[in-house]
Amino acid sequence: MDKQSYFHGTGRRKAAVAQVRLIPGKGEIIINGMPYEERFPRPEHRQAILKPLQVTETLTKYNAIVKVAGGGISGQDGAIAHGIARALVRANENFKPALRENGLLTRDPRVKERKKAGLRRARKAPQYTKR
Repeated sequence: MDKQSYFHGTGRRKAAVAQVRLIPGKGEIIINGMPYEERFPRPEHRQAILKPLQVTETLTKYNAIVKVAGGGISGQDGAIAHGIARALVRANENFKPALRENGLLTRDPRVKERKKAGLRRARKAPQYTKR
């Protein structure tokens, strides 16, 4: 193995930030010290996390060690997928077109809109009363 023993990628989605390290291995994914199956019990979230590895056909070539903070479950799974995709590009530049084609390298810019003064939420106004 060369001088670098892992590949790093940072992923973001909504308020979540994931720091991903890819290490050559058998395909284990550890998120905040626990297996990803325990951390994300819903299959939709697991599928989203595995998508970059499936697209590049590297499901059994790398172990991923992830630190994720902020946001909720959906934001975190998107951040992890983004981080894994970025780390895969650092590992092998040839993966970039396939990941880009599947939209895995693009940072999703949608975040929660701030609350405005006089409104109940960002856009919900109090009920209008005529009299």
